[in-house]
Amino acid sequence: MLELFMRALPLLQNALLLTLLLSASSFILGCILGLFIALARISSFRLLRYTAFVYVSIFRGTPLLVQLLLIYFGLPRIGIVLEPVPSAIIALTLFSASYLSENFRSGINAVDEGQWEAGLSMGLSYRKLMQRIILPQGLVIAIPTVGSRLIALVKDTSLASTVTVVELTRVADQVGAATFRYMEMFLMVGAIYWIINQILTILQTYLEQRCARHIR
Repeated sequence: MLELFMRALPLLQNALLLTLLLSASSFILGCILGLFIALARISSFRLLRYTAFVYVSIFRGTPLLVQLLLIYFGLPRIGIVLEPVPSAIIALTLFSASYLSENFRSGINAVDEGQWEAGLSMGLSYRKLMQRIILPQGLVIAIPTVGSRLIALVKDTSLASTVTVVELTRVADQVGAATFRYMEMFLMVGAIYWIINQILTILQTYLEQRCARHIR
């Protein structure tokens, strides 16, 4: 197995970098989009609330694999042709944003009502109230669920192999096909995913503790 690992190492290194790129870019973009959707969900404007609700319902209610295939194979039907990596990033971003928006919304709604009342009594506008009081606390509350979403997203990147993105799962399949040693390759790739997610779990715990001390 060690000999196979050394042979596959250059491919695994490139695939790992691509997996991390897919995870990081779609998570960052998903956080930005998800926060806007969360704010739309709690908006006083009915159209915004309804639009955000429909978005979340569609992207949470359909499989990521279907969304990925629709973007990569379906968009060319209407003249929009995307390369595999951008297709994967867009699909992962749209999918993760639907879940992250609910994480953020739950965090915001968990902020004590007294915080809202105190801010309004100080004459703060809705925008400043959100920026200075509500969002900082709500985002801290949401850290555990947002961290779990990131861990899930790292594993979700494996689906990008279905549109020929050469990430970890794709490399395992390719090397397995060439050497007929599928079990060893997928065990190695599974171990790499596990190590990544253990590191993320440690970082999440550390961030939770730091933010909790800051809030206190």
